[in-house]
Amino acid sequence: MQPVPGRQHGITLLVTLLLLLGVLILGATAANMALVGERAARADRDRHLAFQAAEEAVMDAERDIDGKGGPAARQAAFSSAAPDAFAVDCGSGDLAGLCVSPDGMAPAWQRIDIADGAASAAHGQFTGATMETGQGVLPLRRPRYIVERLRDREPGSAADEEAAYYYRVTVVGFGAREGTEVVLQTAYRKTEE
Repeated sequence: MQPVPGRQHGITLLVTLLLLLGVLILGATAANMALVGERAARADRDRHLAFQAAEEAVMDAERDIDGKGGPAARQAAFSSAAPDAFAVDCGSGDLAGLCVSPDGMAPAWQRIDIADGAASAAHGQFTGATMETGQGVLPLRRPRYIVERLRDREPGSAADEEAAYYYRVTVVGFGAREGTEVVLQTAYRKTEE
């Protein structure tokens, strides 16, 4: 049987539909990749924001340790005059966030939920430092920190010799979105006046 002249078989339509399907798949893949990239960039920006907030909290804790502002009870806590100011439960009120871990006990930063706020100090709470939070690309809330007092004995020193102290500062900074947190930790020795 001979094909009738002028009659089409539809192969052009089939090829065109296959090409359109291929272009549609490529477009959908490109759009998906752009969305994934945008989400990753937003998460990275949020992590950097939380990191910067945590760094600011470290500096605030160092000002707190050096006695730059704050209630007298808190300033005395960082001198040898108030050795009992640091508590296993990290204190409260004017002594919030001041921790000690007796021998054999896990360090406070492992036992306490710093982000919770019950036993930690907020950025600026004792130094008067300010930080904008809660809008746009600002941290969701102020970072928080605890300060652990640790003995600093020179090797070979006598057991009855008065010990010097240094402080382990653990902070948690928050990003612009709920769930973005960065934890930093540093050791700090009080500056001499």
